[in-house]
Formats: sequence, structure tokens, C-alpha cells
Amino acid sequence: AILGPPEVNVTSCLNCINVTIKLPTSHFRAKEKLLSLIDIYDELDYDITLKSRDGEHKRPREKTTEEVFSTVIEDLYPSRNYCVSVVVTASLNKHSVPSSWKCVTADSEARQGSQVVAAAVGGAVCFSLLIAALLKCVHAAGFVLWKKSLPWTLV
Repeated sequence: AILGPPEVNVTSCLNCINVTIKLPTSHFRAKEKLLSLIDIYDELDYDITLKSRDGEHKRPREKTTEEVFSTVIEDLYPSRNYCVSVVVTASLNKHSVPSSWKCVTADSEARQGSQVVAAAVGGAVCFSLLIAALLKCVHAAGFVLWKKSLPWTLV
């Protein structure tokens, strides 16, 4: 039996990427229940290949006992595009199909900071509009009367 390909999803974090992996389904059944690869093999190995403009880099092999799991690849260059492909193997079965390449750009501190500034400015504008609307309602209801001063010549 050939294993794979796994489902892979990649999201960016600060100078890193988060790789979420869902093991491929098996076609084996026991008592009308579809068995997972963990049911069959107990533990699986997975290899992540990372591709960037510097070339391809195969990460050290890791093990999993979960159907869906995540791993973080750290110490990446900010604002650079990275792609990953994952292959899953078992100790008794080395026949596998790698996932398709999934790509994302690693976040930078500056980008994270600009998002915070944009949120703060947006919040201040909304708050100002809310106060202005509240004052207009209070004035329209007659609770606040604006005193208009007369020109000096009419006093």
C-alpha cells in the first residue's frame, strides 16, 4: 500500500511558519470501521522539505502518533517566501507520495508592528465618531443647549 499524500496547511508567524499536517486516510477496515494510519502503524515518520530562494532543505525526520498535528519551523528570514512539502512513511512501509507544495511568506516584526498601529488608529477614529454621534443625540434630545454668543456689536 502506498501512503499519502498528507494534507498540509501553512500559516506564517514572526520569523517562522506553522505547518499543520493531516495524515492521509487508509483504505483498511476492521469491523466496518475505517482504520486510520495510526490504528495500523501506531507511529509514523514524517519528513518536511523546505524550499526558499536559497534552495531546498530537508528537515530532520520526526515521529507522530496523531492524525492531525502541527510543527513550527523557526529562525526564518522575515518577509521571505517559503514552501513546504511533507512525506509520511511507516517503519514497515516506505512507499509514499509527498504532499503538493504549500507556500507562505514569513511575517516580519515591522509587518506585525504596522498591523498594531493600524488597529490603534482605526480604534481611535471609531471612538471619536462614537463620541460625536453621542453628543449629537444628546443635543437633539434637548439635554445640551449650545449657547451661541452674539457678535460684540449686538451686546
